[in-house]
Amino acid sequence: MKIGIHGKEFNRQLVPVMESILQCLQRNKAELFISTKFEKYLKASAFKKFKWNTYEPGDRLTKLNAFLSIGGDGTLLESVTHIGRDETPILGINTGRLGFLATISKEDIEESLTKLFRGAYTLDKRAVLRLESNEKLFGALNFALNDFTLVKKDSSSMITVHTYIDGELLNSYWADGIIVSTPTGSTGYALSCGGPLVFPRSGNFVITPVSPHNLTVRPIVVSDNSEISFRVEGRSKKFLVTLDSRVEVVDDSVKLKVVKENFKVNLILLEGQHYFKTLRQKLNWGLDIRN
Repeated sequence: MKIGIHGKEFNRQLVPVMESILQCLQRNKAELFISTKFEKYLKASAFKKFKWNTYEPGDRLTKLNAFLSIGGDGTLLESVTHIGRDETPILGINTGRLGFLATISKEDIEESLTKLFRGAYTLDKRAVLRLESNEKLFGALNFALNDFTLVKKDSSSMITVHTYIDGELLNSYWADGIIVSTPTGSTGYALSCGGPLVFPRSGNFVITPVSPHNLTVRPIVVSDNSEISFRVEGRSKKFLVTLDSRVEVVDDSVKLKVVKENFKVNLILLEGQHYFKTLRQKLNWGLDIRN
């Protein structure tokens, strides 16, 4: 099996964790392809006994059977940009804290990788959004698994975001900005701004204002077959546009439209895992501190 690996910088306490991952992969005779960015952190003597190939972000990874993201949700979102449109199945190993996407804990690594090699998993196909613009924003990485945001650049006054659904005016939001999230992104920035949780296979986008001036303005759920376009006004002529964690600065002349991308991200759902189980664990649903 050919497996790609990307991760974030880790401290000495996590060296044994990474070593156990590589040992399990080697034991199962996996051929490894590690990002050059992550390879920089594999300099400890514990890693010298392992062999791997490297790849540069931007290289096509069509030959891979699976991809391991080692870190948190941010690392997994970065890993998605490495996979791109190839739809390589991706498994998130969580060495951070919360993790709605990177759900495999350090304690479960051995069992989880065993299930991966046994084929004891299904693919959770997650919708992706695409940003279309009259400017070359984000180059080939004009897509996001979590969300698109349009927010003010500085700490001055709010902005007005005129928002259209399929060419029809939805609302003019007086706010600090606006978020368009996929169901996957509903547990991210949108959730902290009062947005709803959305089941991954629901076929929706969620439009959530950021700190709206009018408190009767609420998040709205629309079909992901919609075309969502924007016109922005404000005292400042510069605004921030983001796709997941990637940022560009634009002015009020730019035309922006969000649509559903024509490929999906395949998250590996191991035997015994489920989206609802993840919500209960991460949000502490059903727990009572009195017990």
